[in-house]
Amino acid sequence: MTRKKKPFPILEEVEITDVAAEGKAIAKVNEMVVFVPWAAPGDVVDIRLTRKRSHYAEGNAIAFHKYSEKRAVPFCEHFGVCGGCKWQHLPYEEQLRYKQKQVTDTLIRIGKAPIGEVLPILGSERTTHYRNKLEFTFSNKRWLTEREVASGIEYTEMNALGFHIPGMFDKVLDIRRCWLQDDVSNRIRLCVKNFCLTHEGYPFFDLKNQEGFVRTLMIRTASTGELMVVLAFFREDQALREALLEHLLEQIPEITSLMYVINGKRNDTLTDLDIELYCGKDHLIERMEDLQFKVGPKSFYQTNSEQAYRLYDVVRKFAGLTGTETVYDLYTGTGTIANFIARKARKVIGVEYVPEAIEDAKVNAQLNGIDNVAFFAGDMKDLLTKAFIEEHGRPDVIITDPPRMGMHNDVIDTILKASPEKMVYVSCNPATQARDIERMSVHYEVVKIQPVDMFPHTHHVENVALLRKKTEGS
Repeated sequence: MTRKKKPFPILEEVEITDVAAEGKAIAKVNEMVVFVPWAAPGDVVDIRLTRKRSHYAEGNAIAFHKYSEKRAVPFCEHFGVCGGCKWQHLPYEEQLRYKQKQVTDTLIRIGKAPIGEVLPILGSERTTHYRNKLEFTFSNKRWLTEREVASGIEYTEMNALGFHIPGMFDKVLDIRRCWLQDDVSNRIRLCVKNFCLTHEGYPFFDLKNQEGFVRTLMIRTASTGELMVVLAFFREDQALREALLEHLLEQIPEITSLMYVINGKRNDTLTDLDIELYCGKDHLIERMEDLQFKVGPKSFYQTNSEQAYRLYDVVRKFAGLTGTETVYDLYTGTGTIANFIARKARKVIGVEYVPEAIEDAKVNAQLNGIDNVAFFAGDMKDLLTKAFIEEHGRPDVIITDPPRMGMHNDVIDTILKASPEKMVYVSCNPATQARDIERMSVHYEVVKIQPVDMFPHTHHVENVALLRKKTEGS
């Protein structure tokens, strides 16, 4: 017989005082830090604890005695349930302030090295409809909100086309209107959903039992006005598939690329599957200044196109190229940064571990008539060797844009051996960026940093750091 756990206490009339790096609000009770989602500094709340450790706790605000003057009214009806846009209740100016603070505090606390100039964060001009890519999931077991559960109504319509509930792989929140993408995205999603609900043979996918027909929906938009839709089906049924695709083309004439994929796997990833073209082009074209970038259904491209341009412009300015430099662009992806800065350099070497991305990078170089770039695919720590550097030349400048986990120690060691005069480190995770900078701080100093907000209403932030090789005695 197992003993029932004693329920955690409710903390009454607690003032929220700050925001943590991961986006949750912070309160302090008897020297214990309590993390609370969906709250804002200045709120006074009752907190029901859900987790308690020796030095911190987690909980939910179950009653508000006072609302903060810093609060904003959330604009999305799905706020508080959907896993995205968790900072809607904070004015955008406050979001930017906390992001700036997060970057500087993290670099000082973890990097343990002086920061030179701290430039003010570049906010996004658009705080809604800024994403160029969204992915939705079909599910026959939609998530019921607390209000729906409390109503006592027995819901018979349980199909959903929307986003996964955080931490619940088989539960999907049905989305009526999403503010992240151009409104054509809502029209497409609702068009597909309504057709499937009103026609026989289109069961929504059962994630747990792995059965159904319609599975996922990807929508990509481009700054050029081009529009890509990719529908994933669990199995092939030509008649049913074509009926849905034809209906979509008829209702949404703006579509320039309509594709589909048969995914009978246990996961939703499409990178290892053949995506078939049904109508239109097999790609979109994105523009940045006078450059064009070909974006396919599997291509990586920064999801905020306008801010991506501002980010890459910062990288170019920080690099300070004169046309004589050899530049290494590590984690180059589809070569957007490499191609963007190529005309300012003598030679650019792009390195990336995903072979398909490298092929995209080469295509983008050809598309723009850029002939002073070379791209190589392979594991960074294995590819970036002394022999590689001897063959392609010692870099004067290294640009690195690693994934959230940061750079492997072997890559850092190779960078230090290559000894470039400057490094431009782009990061979506200030904590791992600070860790890597600390490892390089014996030989490099941080000249300046520039935070860039790519994702309004979230706690995520990009940061660009310029590192310069120390002189003797510095």
